Amino acid sequence: MTAIPAIATVIPAAGVGKRMKADKPKQYLPLCGLTVLEQTLRRLKQVAALQQFYLALSPDDPYFPTLPLATDPHIQRLDGGAERANSVLNALVQIDAKAYPWVLVHDAARPVVRVSDIELLIGSCLQQGQGGILATPVRDTMKRGSATVQHTVDRADLWHAYTPQLFPTALLRDTLQQALSQGVAITDEASAMEWAGLPVLLVQGHADNIKITQAEDLALAAFYLEHSV
Repeated sequence: MTAIPAIATVIPAAGVGKRMKADKPKQYLPLCGLTVLEQTLRRLKQVAALQQFYLALSPDDPYFPTLPLATDPHIQRLDGGAERANSVLNALVQIDAKAYPWVLVHDAARPVVRVSDIELLIGSCLQQGQGGILATPVRDTMKRGSATVQHTVDRADLWHAYTPQLFPTALLRDTLQQALSQGVAITDEASAMEWAGLPVLLVQGHADNIKITQAEDLALAAFYLEHSV
């Protein structure tokens, strides 16, 4: 059995969540008695291999200091960047790649990720010796178009990409630096690795690993949490 090393965890949470149309960033909205961010970290902290957390926040974030998380010695706050990739890179340059040879990146707004799926991702990547992401196969008929349909897209081999995403720390840091320096649009960590021509494992997780982006997503996340998925 592959030994599991200590893994650093990066949580980019510097966004303002404009689509929520709320009075505060979505990671601080209430969800089943806690904030979304607290629920997310509660899931992550159930995974024994995840031992240090790097939280990328807006420099003027007034909400985090009011949470009990602010005094957690295993959580290190740092300034986020203009885009998600910049926030992740800001964290990666602070992580000791020798102490934490692997890094897991997870969206702050995915509070119902299953602990078993995180463990499956970690085990699969370590066994194969390469990075990977949680994902689910596309189920619905896919259309390409704008106001009208241009054509139907073959859904075979199409996947919904989720987080967490897990990669070797130094490799992800260097790849992100190179991609951003060349002006490449990076939407997630896997896209940086793809740009560099590096393999990315697809590890099938559960479709209930939703990302909160709109108001109705909060109700769905609450349902999943209340039913202990």
